[in-house]
Amino acid sequence: MKKVELHVHLDGSVRVSTVSELLNLDVNYALDNMVVKDVNPDLASYLTKFDLPIKVMQTKENLKRIASELAQDLKLDDVIYAEVRFAPQKHVLKGLSLDEVVDAVLEGFKAVSGIKINVILCMMREDSFDKNKEVIYLCKRYLDKGVVALDLAGDERNYKTKDYKALFDIAKNENIPFTIHAGEADGAKSVLDAINFGAKRIGHGIRALEDEAVLKKVIDNNVTLEVCPTSNVQTKAVSSYKEHPVKKLYDKNVLVTINTDNNTVSNLTLSKEYVRLRKYFNFTDADFLRFNINAVNASFISEEEKEKYVKIIRESYDESIRG
Repeated sequence: MKKVELHVHLDGSVRVSTVSELLNLDVNYALDNMVVKDVNPDLASYLTKFDLPIKVMQTKENLKRIASELAQDLKLDDVIYAEVRFAPQKHVLKGLSLDEVVDAVLEGFKAVSGIKINVILCMMREDSFDKNKEVIYLCKRYLDKGVVALDLAGDERNYKTKDYKALFDIAKNENIPFTIHAGEADGAKSVLDAINFGAKRIGHGIRALEDEAVLKKVIDNNVTLEVCPTSNVQTKAVSSYKEHPVKKLYDKNVLVTINTDNNTVSNLTLSKEYVRLRKYFNFTDADFLRFNINAVNASFISEEEKEKYVKIIRESYDESIRG
């Protein structure tokens, strides 16, 4: 089936072979430090897997290459449209400007035909107000030029969503679309705050189930959740795959989409995730069709493009049923 992915991080999806080559490291060493083990102790351990990729993502050439390679990897998995997110402020350690960072990544994505990739720029919870404000206006400069939205990522548990209202007020005033990481490391209140800011999409959002009133608000406001099951298990947002609330959310008619979060760190593709979802929850091909249509409908693209991608996905579904 042709697929759509809304929640995948660029720095969490860098090829191990690329980092090994660029840093002249043993491949096994790079693998150990970039991919989580089958049993990962906690979120802090998971986050250490981004250190090596960030080191190599400091030049135009490397950023362009890494973006191009991710586009190739997604295309191989039959992804036809993706929204890839990253925090440009993490890639200026060797003197690049924020604009140069974004230009390089966009150039890399555009170099691969047969897949369309747009970019979401991440503000970071740990960063200052002024630093995040700079990302907002960077996003505004690149809207409709390959960048489609803004995000807030980072340590949700220790940096509460409610404290970022002023930043999203600016984004709203500038007519910048946004999604917000919420309801992963923190509880349902984080999801509620994100919705109250105006978010129509939530990164993860699974802990909305902890509060019936918040869950009702998600449903009543047609908020789409960017659910990343394997990642949630690895970061200990949920205790095990079979305990993941994705089926409960889906059965309550929440607009669920399925995503990898980080291809390399989580050692994952969308196809692998679908296999696990089928194994643990008996999701059918028709369910996977619905997940993808939900993703298209929630994407930050034009209605005309949405119609095009829905048509492609439905046709690939029909072919798979016949085949």
